[in-house]
Amino acid sequence: MADTSKPLADRIALITGASRGIGAALALELAKAGAHVVAVARTAGGLEELDDRIKAAGGSATLVPLDMKDMDGIARLALALHERYGRLDIMVGNAGILGPLSPLGHVEPTDWDNLFAVNVTANWQLIRTMDPLLRAAPAGRAVFLTSGLSWRAQPYTGAYAATKAALNALVQVYAGETATTNVKVNAFNPGPTRTRMYASGWPGVDPATLTPPEDIAKALVPLCTAACTESGKVYDYRAGKFLEFRTPA
Repeated sequence: MADTSKPLADRIALITGASRGIGAALALELAKAGAHVVAVARTAGGLEELDDRIKAAGGSATLVPLDMKDMDGIARLALALHERYGRLDIMVGNAGILGPLSPLGHVEPTDWDNLFAVNVTANWQLIRTMDPLLRAAPAGRAVFLTSGLSWRAQPYTGAYAATKAALNALVQVYAGETATTNVKVNAFNPGPTRTRMYASGWPGVDPATLTPPEDIAKALVPLCTAACTESGKVYDYRAGKFLEFRTPA
């Protein structure tokens, strides 16, 4: 009889940006649910702390120190996963950067390029290299972290908002391209969250008023399970439901 307390037993779950914030919280939740977590982040120290927490919870993880701008590194990771597991059950594109919050005319080209490299191009490379592995899984699930700023056109957030709007398009296109497969692809909008990245952009907001990453992670888990049948949509945490991209809350 299957262990209902471990709904993701024997699943392989890749999470980027896993060393802190939402990524670390989700890695721990997926490990608790039985998945073997492939945790990707730039910071080795943060990954080691995560590994300790996962082991303490009875889970298991593989740590992958990797900068998401390293296209060849992502490709090598896909090859390693293929050789070791032959499939990937869950892929969560969580890594992202906020960049400078300033008028569009004041954004430096290097900052613009860096934002698109991490928030868009890295996720495209994940799709490009991991797609065969997701298709090889009985119920491949891909989730990408987006932002309400992608459709609110809030002044001074243009560079970041543009990257998340581009990511939304990737999600919808990839969902369409996998519509006849066992792969489901969605975005997840957490809203303001108690993370270091949010605090860097909005330092005046009281952290106590923000949703903790642990709550976001618990809401993300269902999108990673075989029971999730939605695809090509965005799950809005505050609304507590899936929304069509064309009619965001």
